[in-house]
Amino acid sequence: MILRLGVMQLHIFFLAIISWAWLVQEPVAAKQNPTDDNSGFKIEQQEITKLLSDQTAAWNAGDLERFMQTYWKSEHLTFSSGGKTTRGWQATLDQYRKNYAPPKEMGKLSFDGLEIVALASESALVLGNWHLLLANDQHKDGNFSLVMRKISGQWQIIHDHSSKLETP
Repeated sequence: MILRLGVMQLHIFFLAIISWAWLVQEPVAAKQNPTDDNSGFKIEQQEITKLLSDQTAAWNAGDLERFMQTYWKSEHLTFSSGGKTTRGWQATLDQYRKNYAPPKEMGKLSFDGLEIVALASESALVLGNWHLLLANDQHKDGNFSLVMRKISGQWQIIHDHSSKLETP
């Protein structure tokens, strides 16, 4: 039967086979859905959650350099906040120093509402809320989205987008 088909019919036949194969294939994100016990991503979630816990401990100790160890130490790191994007690890650290120096003015940081979603085998999207209690009992709150990548066996933040909750 295939031998009697013309070139155009063969193209349509193969296109139909390829389309069918593509439609029945599970998407990569579904295979690595964090709620799927068989995905193996739960260990990755635990590693990322620990990284964020270590990050808040460093912040709360007033140690910006240790806090920044969770970020990709590269000029390609991006940090977006307040309608601006800072590029590079050192520039991000400098911005933190400018906004939160001395350490006693850094306040106490906490995260909640974490959602960790696999994007691929070695990348993830993290959504959450941040809360900062400053020395004068002033509260700052907001949300964040992090793009994380496993680099040399360690999860690192390669992009941080944080926004402050504006209260009317």
